[in-house]
Amino acid sequence: MTSALLLIDLQNSILTGLGTPDRQPAIDAALETVVAKLAALKHSARAAGVPAFIVQHDGNPGHRLVKRSEGWQLRREIAPEAGDVVVHKTSCDSFFETDLEARLRARGVTHLFVGGCMTQFCVDTTVRRAVSLGFDVTLISDGHTTADMGRLSFEEIVTHHNMLLDGFDAGPHEIRIAVSSEIAF
Repeated sequence: MTSALLLIDLQNSILTGLGTPDRQPAIDAALETVVAKLAALKHSARAAGVPAFIVQHDGNPGHRLVKRSEGWQLRREIAPEAGDVVVHKTSCDSFFETDLEARLRARGVTHLFVGGCMTQFCVDTTVRRAVSLGFDVTLISDGHTTADMGRLSFEEIVTHHNMLLDGFDAGPHEIRIAVSSEIAF
């Protein structure tokens, strides 16, 4: 099994302004915690020779992640280093109309460790698609987050997706959940 770390949409303005004034500080704090955990995993992966694939959403004009804006920039904590692969996307699915699958296959990757934003959109869609394409996935249970949505808090969304996705399969390939502190490359 050849593994890779896949980090999704860890951009400066990924969750900016998506919460109510009373909830935005909690959303921002959760993002900081997730970014710190994923940055530590990226460092560990690099030390072990495991490649990092960093997905960056290219938003349309008017979007908080409009291409080449400050909000679109990747978080400095997970900034690409020599050997990291950056993939640009325009939809929730990191594989849709991108070269992500080809780049993973070119490196012989069969297993993905996945974290990032936003849980119910890009993370969910990408991990499901990865399994359908024949990759095994470890979703980092404390390594993804989002903003509140309607009556659901981001905490509820993350918890729900961790329960929902654990064991999701397509043929012999599946998603498993693991806490960041238990992941060793």
